[in-house]
This record gives sequence, C-alpha cells and structure tokens, in this order.
Amino acid sequence: MISRKPLETIVACSTCGLVQWAGALAPGKIAECCRCGSVVGAQRARDLGRCAALTLAALILYVPANIYPILRMNYLGAYSESTVWDGCVTLFRDNQWLVAAIVFLASIAIPLCKLLGLFYLIATAKFGVTFGRRERTGIYKLIALIGPWAMLDVFLLAILVALVKLKQIATVLPGPGLIAFAAVVILTVLASASFDPKWIWEGVGQAS
Repeated sequence: MISRKPLETIVACSTCGLVQWAGALAPGKIAECCRCGSVVGAQRARDLGRCAALTLAALILYVPANIYPILRMNYLGAYSESTVWDGCVTLFRDNQWLVAAIVFLASIAIPLCKLLGLFYLIATAKFGVTFGRRERTGIYKLIALIGPWAMLDVFLLAILVALVKLKQIATVLPGPGLIAFAAVVILTVLASASFDPKWIWEGVGQAS
C-alpha cells in the first residue's frame, strides 16, 4: 500500500513569469514569488460556520427584501409604495415582457437560486458528504457563472439614483425593504467570497 502525502507543485508567477516550487500551505497562509514578491498561491482558512451564517442571514433577509416596499412616493397628493415584484408586474402589464423577465430573473430568481445552491454546498461540505462531488462542483461553477447576472447591487444603485433625481418633483422615501435589500447584497457577496470550492473535495486522494 502506497502512503501519500501532500506534494509540492510547480507554479508560474503571473507577474514576472518565474517558474518555481510551491509547497503545501497552512490555512490562512500565502506563497509569494521569490523574485518579485507577488502572491502565487493561497490557502483559505477553513471557516464553514461563518460562510453558512452569512448565507443563512442572506436567505432570511431575502424574504422582507421582496415583501416590504423598497420605495415610497408622494407625487401631487398620490401616495404609492413599490416592491421589486410590483415593478415586474407593472412592466408585464405595460407589455414590457422582456424587461419584466430580465428584472424578475436578475433581481428575484437568480439571487435566490444562488443562495440556495451555496447553502447546499456548505451543508454537504459541513457534514462531509462524499457522494455527488462532481455534481456539486458543477453547481459551484454554475453559481460562479450566474453570479454576474444577480444584479441586486445594480438594482440598489438604481433606487439610490431615483431618490436623488426625483427629489425636486416628488417626495421619494426609502421603504422598510430597502435596508433588507442592501443587507442581502452585502451578505451574498461576502458568502460567495468566503466559500472555497476545495471544501467539496476535501479528503479525496488521502490514502491510509
């Protein structure tokens, strides 16, 4: 029986192009190029608990972010409140089906799928699930692929622009859903950045 241990790998510095050996790194440590000092390798500290907490918090706040109004407007005595879903419905009723579909996917469906997929990956890694590793890797790649289409941050920026632009002609106030909406944006970014896909394959290749 062959005993295996972590092997050194050959890496090329992306800055100066020097090819060098990089040994196994401890969690939280980085490897620097011996010629220019650029980072050529890094090992994230294992903190699935923090990643799970961020994802769960984002999922919880996702509900009020989409239920409660984002904006409150008072224009010429007419008072109205708007949620993300209301915007999709209004666009659909105005026959703007393509725009309505884009808003729905980018602001409601894709962020929810991203959070649910990320939470599934965290849960399976936390409990050491060994089956379906290739499928879970595919889920991670899909999350990374659809990540740029989760336009929560852009939608939030559009809300802030509306608050400024409409100030002279109408009274526009942020609704209670805006705080939850902003929190979901921040927590989703932090959760995605803190998940290490190597956790999916942890323990593979370590023979006894």
